[in-house]
Amino acid sequence: MADKAHEFSIYGMVPKEALQYLGIVQLLLHMNWMWIGFMADNNENAERFVQEMRLAFSQSGICLAFERVYPDLKLEGAFEDILKWIDETYNKVINSTANAIIFYGEAGSMIILRSLLQVSEMEEIVQKPKCKVWILTAQIDFTLSEYQRSLDIQFIHGVLSFAIHSSELQEFEGFVQSRTPFKAKEDGFIKGFWAHAFNCMFPNTVLGEEGGDICTGEERMESLPGPFFEMRMTGYSYNIYNAVYAVAHALHAMYQFKSKSKTMISGEIRNLPYLQPWQLHQFLKCVSFNNSAGEEISFDENGELKAGFDIINWVIFPNQSFVRVKIGKIAPPTLPDQALTINEEAIVWHKGCNQVQPLSVCNDKCTPGYSKNRKEGEPFCCYDCIKCPEGKISDKEDMVDCFQCPDNCYPNKDQDLCFQKVVSFLSYQENLGFSLAFGALSFSFITVLVLVTFVKHHNTPIVKANNRRLTYTLLVSLLFCFLCALLFIGQPEHVMCLLRQTSFGIIFSIVISSLLAKTITVVLAFMATTPGSRMRKWVGKRLATSIVLSCSLTQAGICTVWLVTSPPFPDTDIYSATEEIILECNEASPTIFYCVLGYMGFLAIVSFNVAFLARKLPDSFNEAKFITFSMLVFCSVWISFVPTYLSTRGKYMVAVEIFSILASSAGLLGCIFIPKLYIIVLRPELNIKEQLISRKACI
Repeated sequence: MADKAHEFSIYGMVPKEALQYLGIVQLLLHMNWMWIGFMADNNENAERFVQEMRLAFSQSGICLAFERVYPDLKLEGAFEDILKWIDETYNKVINSTANAIIFYGEAGSMIILRSLLQVSEMEEIVQKPKCKVWILTAQIDFTLSEYQRSLDIQFIHGVLSFAIHSSELQEFEGFVQSRTPFKAKEDGFIKGFWAHAFNCMFPNTVLGEEGGDICTGEERMESLPGPFFEMRMTGYSYNIYNAVYAVAHALHAMYQFKSKSKTMISGEIRNLPYLQPWQLHQFLKCVSFNNSAGEEISFDENGELKAGFDIINWVIFPNQSFVRVKIGKIAPPTLPDQALTINEEAIVWHKGCNQVQPLSVCNDKCTPGYSKNRKEGEPFCCYDCIKCPEGKISDKEDMVDCFQCPDNCYPNKDQDLCFQKVVSFLSYQENLGFSLAFGALSFSFITVLVLVTFVKHHNTPIVKANNRRLTYTLLVSLLFCFLCALLFIGQPEHVMCLLRQTSFGIIFSIVISSLLAKTITVVLAFMATTPGSRMRKWVGKRLATSIVLSCSLTQAGICTVWLVTSPPFPDTDIYSATEEIILECNEASPTIFYCVLGYMGFLAIVSFNVAFLARKLPDSFNEAKFITFSMLVFCSVWISFVPTYLSTRGKYMVAVEIFSILASSAGLLGCIFIPKLYIIVLRPELNIKEQLISRKACI
C-alpha cells in the first residue's frame, strides 16, 4: 500500500499499522502480561491483524490462552448464535488465568464487548469481581451513536485503548463552543449534526417528519454527554487538521518556487509555464512544519505521516461522565525497544483489581533457585518449576536453565546466589593450628629437658650402658621431629612444600634407624659374650653409626629422587570442598610419597622384630622391651594414619599428619626415656655401678 500511495500521491494521515503491533507487544512485555486472550472481528482486516500479532507474540514469548472470532452482526437470524457465542466466550474469559484480553474490532464491535461485560457485571453481583484488563485497538471508535447514547458506559471503566495520537490545539475548544447552525452559513454539515446531537429539528424541516424540539441555536455544545460528543480534539480530527495545514504549506512552497523561477530572457522577465496540480506532490512529500501544538508534521519516504499512537485509560464516573487519561504513547522509535513510554502510576484499573496491577501469566514465575520445565502439550508459556540440580543456581526469575557458579564461588542453600569461597589452610590463628603448634613446641621443650638431663648425667651407668652417642642422636632427631610439624602449619609456599615431607621422612628414618642400631648392638653384644664368638669383631661404635647412616641415606636418596623428578609445589584445590578454596602442598608424585612412608614402615617392622627377639636378654639396662613397645605405638599410629589421611581433605588432612607425627614421636619419647628419667631423677640409688654389678651377679 505504501508503494501505491507514493505512485498516486495519496498520503496516509494515520500512523502505520505496524507501529500499533509493536506498541501492543511492548505494552504486554512492559506489564509482564505473557498469557493473554485474543478476540477479533470476522473480516479481512481482523484476519490480517491476527496473523501479524500471532507472529509478533511468538517472537516475543507471549502465548495465547484463548482466541475467539465473534460472529458477523449483519447476518440475519444470527441473534441466537450471538447469544450462544457470548455465553461461551464469557465462560472462557472468566475461567481463564489470562487476565489481559486484546479486543480488535470496529465501531459496531462495541455491542459485542458491551454484551460480554454486561454478563460479567450480572455475575459480579453475587460473587467477587474478576480482575480483567481489556486492551482495545485504535480501530474501535468510542464516539457513541444515538442508539448507544442511552447505554451505560461503566463497562469500559479501566479499559486500556490505543488511539491515534492527538494534542491539544490552542483555542480549539473555544472555537467549537462558538459554533451555531445559524452563524456558520458556509458550513453545510452543522445543521444535520446539530439536529442529530440535540435531538431537535429546524423550522424548515419537511412536514410530517417526526422529531423532537425545535432547534433554537441556543443549545450548547458543552452540554452534550461525553460519550456522544467530545469537546477535545480526537486523533482523527487532529490528523485532518494537520492534513489541511500540510497542503497549505505545500501550496506555499509551490508558490515560492514559482516566484523564484522567473528568469531574464533577452532583457525581459518571463514567467515559467504554470505548474500543474500533480506537481504539488513534489512539494507535499517534502513538507515539514510545526503545528500550533508545537509538534513537527512530516511524511516518510512512503508518503505516510510520521506519527504514533496514544495509550488511553478510560475512567468512568457514576454520572456517566468520563475522562480519557493519556497514560502513554507509542512513537516511531529509533530502536524497536524504545517505542513505548508509559506512566503506570496514572492507570486506574478495573474495580475488581483493587487498584493493583493484574497479573496475566499461565502460572506463577519460577523464583530464583528454580528453572522452567515445559509442560507437554501446553504452550511454551506454561511450565513447571523444578529445583536446580545440586551445585547449580538460577539468580533470576523464569530461567530456562540453571548454571554453575564460577570455580571460586559456591551456591547458597536456596541456590539463588553464588558466595565467594573462603580460602582455607591450617593457620596459627585458628584453634586447631594453634593447638597443634603449641603441642609441637611443648614436646620439643620436653625433649630438650630430657636431652639436658642425659647430658648432665652422661657419666652415669644408665646413660653409658645404652650407647650415649645413639641416645643423643635419638633425642636430637625426636626434637627435630616435633619441630618439623611446624612446617605443616601456615600458608603453603614453595620452600615449605619442598621441606615438609622430605624433612619428615629423613628425620623419622634417623629416629627409627637409631632404635634399630640400639637393638642390634644389644643383640650382638650378648652374642659376643660367648667364648670364641665371631661377633666380637662387629661390636663397636662403627656398627651403630653405619646402621644409622645407611638407613638414613637410603631415605635421603628416595627424597632426592622425589625432589628432582616431581617436587612438591603449592597448589589450589577448588573442587574438594564446596565452600572453600584449599591451599595445599601438592605432593606431585603420590607414589614416591608412599614409598617414603613405606620405607619408614619397613624400618619400624625390622626394629620391632629385632627388639622383640632381644627383649629377654640378661642386661640390667636392656632397652629392647621398651623399643618393642614404642614400635607398637609407632606402627599403630601410622597404620591408623593412612585411611584417615585418605578420607580427609584440606587443613584437616594436614592436621591428621601433624597429629600422627606428634603422637608417634611422643610415643617413642615416652616409651624409651620415661623409665630412664625415673631412675635418673627419682631413683638415683639405682643408677650406680655397684647396683649394675649386683644385678649381673644375681643373674
